[in-house]
Amino acid sequence: MKKADIFEFYRRLAELNPHPETELESGNAYQLLVAVVLSAQATDVGVNKATRRLFEAVRTPQQMVALGEEGLKQHIRTIGLFNTKAKNVIALSEALIADHDGEVPADRDALEKLPGVGRKTANVVMNVAFGAETFAVDTHIFRVGNRTGLAPGKTPLAVEKKLDKETPQPFRVHAHHWLILHGRYVCKARKPECWRCVEVDLCAYKPKTPAPTRRAAA
Repeated sequence: MKKADIFEFYRRLAELNPHPETELESGNAYQLLVAVVLSAQATDVGVNKATRRLFEAVRTPQQMVALGEEGLKQHIRTIGLFNTKAKNVIALSEALIADHDGEVPADRDALEKLPGVGRKTANVVMNVAFGAETFAVDTHIFRVGNRTGLAPGKTPLAVEKKLDKETPQPFRVHAHHWLILHGRYVCKARKPECWRCVEVDLCAYKPKTPAPTRRAAA
């Protein structure tokens, strides 16, 4: 995709949603970190349902450690892989207390050293909590980047690097959210809704999905 088209691609997304936000609910950087860890292979809606009561009682790593692994499991049983995730959340909470005075570090390398925290999770926390210009490539962004031609790549890291290289100002901070929301609600995995996409003339995807036809009244 040409530079002028990339700028226009983001401009349209920005016009539709000037201030995009994560759909994960949290009250501080620590809760955000926990929510993102829990969201792996799970929906944001499902994570929010599980964490609402949890986050009423737990706002700090110290409180999470006090709750304990079994106590945490009671809150997150509805989330996939909850046993492993509970173990990781307790372990990362202990690491935050031991190595960072209970604070979430504003550094990607430090975040990636925490149990259960990979590059994507670290990028999300850096972007949402600290306003960093990071590009967390999940399945939605990977699909959008490749399907549209915005940032083609064979791996999430390749797509991330392409986005980092090609995304211009003033769109860099919000790019991650615009792309994930576009992939979640318009450029869907099974059948992209091209007929209502603002990027249809810029997108490399073919054939474009036509609008669904209404069945004739019986």
